[in-house]
Amino acid sequence: MQLVEDRVLDVQNVKVYFQRRERLIGRKTVIHAVDDVTLNLSKGETLSLVGESGSGKSTLARTVMKLNVLTAGAILFHDEDIFKQNRKKSKEYRRRVQMIFQDPYESLNPQTTVFNAVIEPRIIHGLVRGSDEKEEAASRLLNLVGLDSSTKLYRYPHELSGGERQRVAIARALSLEPELLVADEPVSMLDVSIRLGVLNLLQSLKQDFKLTYLVITHDLGVARYVGTRIAVMYFGQIVEVAETDELINHPMHHYTNLLLSSIPGSENPQPLAVDADVDFSYSAADPPSGCRFRTRCPYAQEKCASTEPKLTELAQGHFVACHYPLNA
Repeated sequence: MQLVEDRVLDVQNVKVYFQRRERLIGRKTVIHAVDDVTLNLSKGETLSLVGESGSGKSTLARTVMKLNVLTAGAILFHDEDIFKQNRKKSKEYRRRVQMIFQDPYESLNPQTTVFNAVIEPRIIHGLVRGSDEKEEAASRLLNLVGLDSSTKLYRYPHELSGGERQRVAIARALSLEPELLVADEPVSMLDVSIRLGVLNLLQSLKQDFKLTYLVITHDLGVARYVGTRIAVMYFGQIVEVAETDELINHPMHHYTNLLLSSIPGSENPQPLAVDADVDFSYSAADPPSGCRFRTRCPYAQEKCASTEPKLTELAQGHFVACHYPLNA
């Protein structure tokens, strides 16, 4: 068990709702993007947050980065509420917590050279001075991520491959010497042939710089490869959290089991036969009552519709929100 004093990030009962106006009828609807999520992240670990598109993973990640406004709850960084920081503290937080975005084609300014992209954060935070020092720092950052600074430093993003662009984005995130990196689908936009290289890079950087990671992914295979622990998110809520091997080998939530069964070569998935009468009409604006997965779960019973299951520790460090869990 990780000691509380090693805790880097605490996400406490976080809700993030958005209002959306329906164009045809002019009515406002409330999107429950993140709905009462509690998570923690300890120093030196990698927490993989996995779930299908629309589950709220990226919204939570952007909220951790203070790019969204909280509806309720709190996010603590070393026990300090990030949404109650003054301007100075907020700037320090943005230095210590950096994000790697999903799309390397959009996260880099096409009119800015690689040099400017990686050195600008250090200039803004006053960490570098003088042209020689800037070039030396930028070259070092590129070399750290496996790029040849002698040929790439003054190129533009359109002159790089997708994998090279993502490595530049990683170098930019490292430029402020952060403590926590939030990686939002860091390899999903890359060719399959180069994904492993980027994942291995992230792993080696974690060891070399004693980083802590929050990795957002829809791919349970990626989550398994990089994660110390895995948290499974569905319809804006966390449904299962456990250490990686425990969750992979002994899934307790039926949704986790469904994700596992989709991985080629899975060893022990328990088949989840979805009935033809499954109701997929619910949305984040109108989530199902009770257990949100019940509309897709053939094992659902009356209690699943009437009572929302709470995230409960059923084995050491293994939490699940299900009335009728597997392997319990």
